[in-house]
Amino acid sequence: MRFALTTSLVFLALFVVPIISYGIFSRFTGLQPPGDDPTAFLAGVAVSKIGTAIAFTGIWLVGREALGPQWALYVLLWWGMFVLGEVGQALGPDYSWQEAIAGILSETIYLPLSGLIVARLLPV
Repeated sequence: MRFALTTSLVFLALFVVPIISYGIFSRFTGLQPPGDDPTAFLAGVAVSKIGTAIAFTGIWLVGREALGPQWALYVLLWWGMFVLGEVGQALGPDYSWQEAIAGILSETIYLPLSGLIVARLLPV
């Protein structure tokens, strides 16, 4: 039950924070959402974020004994992986540096928030 609750809260952080941060970022930069259908885009993002929430919570659950109170290290490792992903996408086609920067800013908010959630709800 705690795993499901924790995963749900992590999913909400992973899904809602980017919507807000990309919205604010686009207000100032003119960044447009990709694709023609925003509903289809958000549905795809939701599925991806569900998988990330399950992995983030599940890996914490398995590794929390080794990490102990060092949840910030756990978050930092995830953050580094996501930032490299953003940079990699920006180096390729069909993804701008604006999108990458918005993604990095978003990840800088939702990953520590997700780390707090797992550390509080699934303590060592």
